[in-house]
Amino acid sequence: MVPDNLTDPGSVLVICGPTAIGKTAVAMAVQDALGGRERTQLISADSALIYRGMDIGTAKPTQQEQQRYPHALIDIRDPSETYSAADFVADADAEIARAIEAKKKPIVVGGTMMYLKCLLEGIADLPTTDIALRRELERELAERSAQTLHDELAQQDPEAAGSIHPNNHQRLLRALAVVRATGQPMSAQWRDNATGTLFERTGLRHASVVMLPLQRDQLHRRIAARFRQMLGEGFLDEVQALMNRGDLTRDMSSMRAVGYRQAWGHLIEETDEATFIEQGIAATRQLAKRQITWLRRWPDALEVVADTPDQTIQAILKR
Repeated sequence: MVPDNLTDPGSVLVICGPTAIGKTAVAMAVQDALGGRERTQLISADSALIYRGMDIGTAKPTQQEQQRYPHALIDIRDPSETYSAADFVADADAEIARAIEAKKKPIVVGGTMMYLKCLLEGIADLPTTDIALRRELERELAERSAQTLHDELAQQDPEAAGSIHPNNHQRLLRALAVVRATGQPMSAQWRDNATGTLFERTGLRHASVVMLPLQRDQLHRRIAARFRQMLGEGFLDEVQALMNRGDLTRDMSSMRAVGYRQAWGHLIEETDEATFIEQGIAATRQLAKRQITWLRRWPDALEVVADTPDQTIQAILKR
């Protein structure tokens, strides 16, 4: 069912899509059309935009854009800190409540699918796992491979494995730890222990707009062009400055962000420039592919298949 309350001031609008498709441009245009910052509140749902000092490689809205279009949940963590989907749901709920109290329509925009899924459907209160089990899994990861552990998870919990990339070691080990500790799939515990949908938690309904590319090749060209633009804007200098701090490692969640881990490898001379660029673009394309897979299954959404953000903007404002 296509939502009919996209512009209803008393509901939450969710704008989601793959990387580089133009979500930020759409959200800003919709804010303008609905009365500007006095009538709306943009809320970021992006796991990389939360980090301070990670601006170029995350395609973060510029300072000028943020002054005109303030985004909640941008620059709220240091790259050395962790941030979970549960943290996001708690923070997003609070920002939504503040927006409603100020008589502003909340517009959630981003591409971190797990954040959005948990925001709308609820997040599980998963059991704690023994530190010894966690260390055993970390040892197995070092001695075997991420793909081997992912294969094990796929046998025990196909649903969870389908939403976790083998390179996302933190989530992979967490899911396996839950399965080994409880004997139950983590996906089942997501459902059994969910804290409630967005409506159950806040009393607010939501409408989702899913942005999908008309031509995949067009999106790929945008990804490549944006990556090269980032390099021209000083992306490698940004990563070098983060490395020079001395308190970050390439295994931290922030440094595993697409582009950053490839840049880190290049800066320690694991790859030459051409290989780094190729890897960075390929990793971004793979991220987009995973996001599109999620989005094609997004329930009760207005799906806009288009090559330009303008077409999505018009589709929203006509509702």
